[in-house]
Amino acid sequence: AGSERITIASLATDGSDGPTDSAGGLVDGATVRLGEASGLDAGAMLRRHDAYPTLRATGDLLVSGPTQTNVNDLIFVWVEAE
Repeated sequence: AGSERITIASLATDGSDGPTDSAGGLVDGATVRLGEASGLDAGAMLRRHDAYPTLRATGDLLVSGPTQTNVNDLIFVWVEAE
């Protein structure tokens, strides 16, 4: 299970992460739990570098479409204090 106090957003500013329609994902402590409830093994998907099925099943994909810009890939991490 994940940490309920951590939220991570990872996204491509051009609106596409590799060969998918997704710009990235927004995950938190509930993402793994929701994926497992859908019958998915998030750990196995991460080992295959393929989080898309889990993020799609949990509603955590970020889909923006093409943005006509490409600044960089961005990763934001929020950790709540105890």
